[in-house]
This record gives sequence, structure tokens and C-alpha cells, in this order.
Amino acid sequence: MRLLGFLVLLVLCISGKIRGEVSTQNWKEIEKINKKGPYIGIVVPNAFEMNPLLESSSFHADSKSPFFDFAGKRFRIGKLEKKRVIIVMSGLSMLNAGFATQLLVTLFKVKGVVHHGIAGNANPQLQIGDVTVPQFWAHTGLWNWQRFGHGAEDKLALEVNGDYTRKFGHLNFSNFNNHKKLVLNLLNSVWYQPEEVFPINSIPEVRQHAFWVPVDNKYFQVAKKLKNVKLEGCVNKTACLPRNPKVVRVKRGISSNVFVDNKAYRQFLSSKFNATAIDMESAAVALTCLQYQTPFIAIRALSDLAGDDSSSLSNEASLYASLASQNAVTVLIKFISLLPS
Repeated sequence: MRLLGFLVLLVLCISGKIRGEVSTQNWKEIEKINKKGPYIGIVVPNAFEMNPLLESSSFHADSKSPFFDFAGKRFRIGKLEKKRVIIVMSGLSMLNAGFATQLLVTLFKVKGVVHHGIAGNANPQLQIGDVTVPQFWAHTGLWNWQRFGHGAEDKLALEVNGDYTRKFGHLNFSNFNNHKKLVLNLLNSVWYQPEEVFPINSIPEVRQHAFWVPVDNKYFQVAKKLKNVKLEGCVNKTACLPRNPKVVRVKRGISSNVFVDNKAYRQFLSSKFNATAIDMESAAVALTCLQYQTPFIAIRALSDLAGDDSSSLSNEASLYASLASQNAVTVLIKFISLLPS
């Protein structure tokens, strides 16, 4: 009977893990971690962006609980510049970034979230290696696609119900036709849409909308002090940038599940949205923090001038990604050091 009872308990535990439930043991471990909090949460997309942080002399893993594994994520516990931090690698894309951030702010006692990594650049006034700190983020992958043959006077699908809007952006694909070849463009137009959000302090299932999500104002003011941070300008002795990279606070960054490697679309994003950093995760972190009312900021180093072919440095992400990643980490560490204890 004891053996049978043990087997039943084992099956229940296994089935609980399969369903993604938080076991009693996990809750005990989470509570133990939270007793040392609150923490600054750090969300980073990929290993090559995270490793320079973990290898930094400024980071010290917790001696008793260096990490906690849950739902496919590893939450690394420690101190950075003597501030308690929890670091989680989200993985590529908006879905992974949002999921990792939600776990972070739900399970742990987190007082703010800092996101860092590399990004494409839509601003030709900046160069590879520069580190940007945008004030606003938007998800530009949520579209309402207009039916072929319809024009400005025609309503979008479900627009009359209040589900969609023409307030944010408009991309007319025919503007990018090769008119010399008289190409008939069947793609017509798309209108960019705000996200539906459900803040934790609002009435459940009563939706609100958000397009431009601001970073935390106090964090953004702290970022003023980053402009003199020394950054790397060379990958090796033969691969150096034309000038030393710099830290710049900019107006806007945008995210979607798209790796932008197209000059025309990059220029459109710059002119339509006044965007600088283009990535695949930051807006998801921003939107999650907005709903949880958690202070947030993103630090993104530029790894390429997305899709431009006018310069030898136009699209060198494969060459300069490591340099950009290191610069992002350098700025992150300085930012954390400037936060009050």
C-alpha cells in the first residue's frame, strides 16, 4: 500500500508539472527568493546578449539560490552593482518576451524591469554600436489589412464596431511599386492597430487600448546620466567603427515579429513613426509592464542600419552583434549602478 501511495503521489506530481501548475515545493522556493527582495528584473532575449552580463565582474550569483527553473525559463538570482536582480532570458519574439516578463512580475517581488539587447536602426544619423534608450515603445505588428479595391472612403473590417482604428500609421503598398513597370499591387493598404490591454487594477474583461507605451519617467531621467559612458568601437584590430559609439535617449522604438532588412520599409518606419530602435521584443515587455503597472525601461544597442546599402556599415549585424551586445550590457550595468538602493 505504501508503494502504491508513493506511485500515486508521483503520478500526481508529474501530471501537475505537465499542466504547468506551480507545485508546493516551487512555491516554497519562490517565497524563499522573495524574502530577499524586492528585485530589479532584467529581461534579455538571447544567450549572446545575456552572456556578457553573466560574465561581468559586476554580477554575483546568489550563493544559496543562484537560479530557479520554471516553465522552460531559468531565473538567475544575484546582485548587479550591489542591487538585487533576477535575470531571465526570454527567447526571440514578442510572444516569448511577453511570457517571460509576465512570469517574472507574477512569481517574484519585482520593483522594476530593465530590458536590454541589440536592435536594428531606423535612424541614419546614428551608427552601429550606438546605444539607444527610447522614451516610447509600440508594437507595429498588429494590422488591419484593407480589402483590395477599397480606398480612404471605405471602412476597415469591423471598424464600425469600434474594434479597429485608423489613428496610428498607414502603409500603402502601392507607394512602393516600380511604376516604370506598371506593376498592379494587389496588397492595397494596412493600418496599424493599438493593443488591447487589461491593467491589473481595472475591471476584468473591460478592455483598454495602448499604442505608444512610455517607459518609466524616473528611469528615463536616470538615463540622462548615461551619455558619457565609454563604449567599445572595435570588434578586433581590423574592424572598427568610424567614430566612438555613444548613448542616446531617443523618442521612439518599435517592435514586431519581423527582422527588418529592407531599406524602403526602414525609411517608412522612420518617417511615419519617428522610430530609431527596431526589435522583436521590447514592446512586449513594455505592454506587460504596463498591465502590471511595473516601472520599465529598455536599453537597445544598434547592430545594423536595417536594410540600407549606402554604406559599408549598412547591414553588418553578423559582424557587429557581439560589439553591440557588449555595449548594451555596459550601459545596463551603469544604469543599474545609478538606481537608488
